[in-house]
Amino acid sequence: MDTGRFFIYLAVMAGVTYLVRAVPFVLINRKLTNRYLRAFFNYIPYAVLASMTIPAVFYSTDSVVTATAGFLTALVLAFMKKSLLTVALSASAAVLISSLLLSL
Repeated sequence: MDTGRFFIYLAVMAGVTYLVRAVPFVLINRKLTNRYLRAFFNYIPYAVLASMTIPAVFYSTDSVVTATAGFLTALVLAFMKKSLLTVALSASAAVLISSLLLSL
């Protein structure tokens, strides 16, 4: 791909990204009073983060079984309100141990 075409694509992508973010501010200039709509908009970041992260978790290792072991470990520890470092290290250890057990 030549440099000129790349910068054209980059400018179009930047313009579209800017429009998607700026148009709601222009169209809605008052505070939302509908509590259902406000609740919907409050949950969007969590839903987007989960939809991007969860599939990547299961394809991050060579085996879906080891990824599932790490995911379940992280899920249980997160529900037990452990720290982020504890959850990450324990999930990594679960992946390591399950991969060692699968290689036997």
